[in-house]
Amino acid sequence: MKRNRFKLLTLTIAALAFSCTDLEIEDSDSIIDRETAEGGTFAGVANIEGSLNNLYNAFNGIGDQTNFYALQEVAGDIELVPTRGTDWGDNGIWRTLHAHTWNADHDYVLNVWNNWNQRIFLSSEVIDPRSEPQREDFEEQAEYDEAIANYPANVAEAHFLRAFATWIVMDMYGQVPFREVDSGPQELPTVRTRTQALADVLADVDLAIAGLSDVAAGDVDNMNRASRQAAQFLKARVLLNAHIYDGSGTPDNTNLQQVIDLVDAIAAQGYALEDDYFGMFQDSADNETIWWLGTSVGNRIWNGMHYNTVTPDNGGGGWNGFCVLSEFYDSFEGDPNSNRINSGQEERRGFVPHPDDNNTEETLGVGYGMLFGQQYSASGEALRTRPGAPLAFSRELPGLAGNTEETGIRTIKYHPVNGSFTNHELIFRYADAHLMKAEAMLRMGSDITAMVNQLRTLREATPLGSVTEDDLLAERGRELYKEAIRRTDLVRFGQFTRDWEFKDPGAVGQDFRNLFPIPTRALLSNPNLEQNPGY
Repeated sequence: MKRNRFKLLTLTIAALAFSCTDLEIEDSDSIIDRETAEGGTFAGVANIEGSLNNLYNAFNGIGDQTNFYALQEVAGDIELVPTRGTDWGDNGIWRTLHAHTWNADHDYVLNVWNNWNQRIFLSSEVIDPRSEPQREDFEEQAEYDEAIANYPANVAEAHFLRAFATWIVMDMYGQVPFREVDSGPQELPTVRTRTQALADVLADVDLAIAGLSDVAAGDVDNMNRASRQAAQFLKARVLLNAHIYDGSGTPDNTNLQQVIDLVDAIAAQGYALEDDYFGMFQDSADNETIWWLGTSVGNRIWNGMHYNTVTPDNGGGGWNGFCVLSEFYDSFEGDPNSNRINSGQEERRGFVPHPDDNNTEETLGVGYGMLFGQQYSASGEALRTRPGAPLAFSRELPGLAGNTEETGIRTIKYHPVNGSFTNHELIFRYADAHLMKAEAMLRMGSDITAMVNQLRTLREATPLGSVTEDDLLAERGRELYKEAIRRTDLVRFGQFTRDWEFKDPGAVGQDFRNLFPIPTRALLSNPNLEQNPGY
């Protein structure tokens, strides 16, 4: 048993929000540290496994509907959160994301900056050589031997987590503060440029690939921690976007070939496309899942469901916020005026249960994919809004404000029949890797029609005659909606600043919005930072 002389991490939102605009780390923010060395310098974390557990718990924040998810999805061309009466007004915090009128004081812009910079620092504490297990930290020799044996893999995990956190800050803000683990509070963090941060990410992810173990497809119990395949996936994603990060604007064929090779290496462990689209969004084994986190999927289910949609494990009903633009619904095959079973729709569009189809009980009355039209309870009763109108989700919205309870098509991929708040959210999956490989091949001049049609056939969609960049971006949208990658995709394809419904006309073509602003509080606390152009 370890001696009781360690200080434990308290990873609360308040601690994060007030501690890291300038990355100043207080004693109360530190992970299970050894006693501080003489002179106040960092002496290493004494319980690496506990520190990593805390890091993974912090990464579970991805499951939130605000912050990272909101910046990636609500700021894109698919999902939005319209105000309904006074519901979801929130001082315009959601509307400004979809309209592209955010500024440096937006709460989610600040929170993402704080949270992910903090995770970079906490990962660095684990990576620091002073965190190597010491015999004096353990009462039993066997415990020390086990810690020493696990140490290289633990450090490789921390390299993966730091690479992921650095990628998020680099991708969203274009510059990354970096504080050495034993810097004093009076020392300001240095700032990595986007090009320097790209090199940092690739260095970390290469160390992770070298030090992590393979996890074969279907080994779902071992996919909630970093694996070599997760690190390979992350490297492929970063390299696919490298021409954005290094400012060249032109994809490099060497990087693109690496993307192809990395995806092939993942496939060599048995990862492959699955033919049960919604079946993979549960906590059972499949061949598509590469990395999942133990964060609740409740936000992904209930933030769009109506208040009167209830299930046995969520008697309080939904929250009636998130929906999608009608043009996204129309991008799927199928009857535009019905989304019942046998409406000619592709699998990814899902279906709405109907009593005449004898499927309301087995689905708890909750559909899959795009929820459009009249909604029903598990018993087949037609649901109503709180004022008493039929609960029939409509295609059209009057705007970002002025909506009623039923306006807007809702979406669902995780389903309450598998548990309304199951702790199992997919972060990386093979269909994304498959499309990344296809994109790399396309950008190198290859015809990728067969690759894209392989996926479309599995999803019960009509094969395409040819595939352009626009076709591929649209395919990524249909395959990966609600998976927190849309903004990054749009930026890479040069589409993030194009016009879409309810975007502010003045924001169309504002390329500076490909990056979020550095939060005002961060600028005030660290003069080494410079505001991104346009803000």
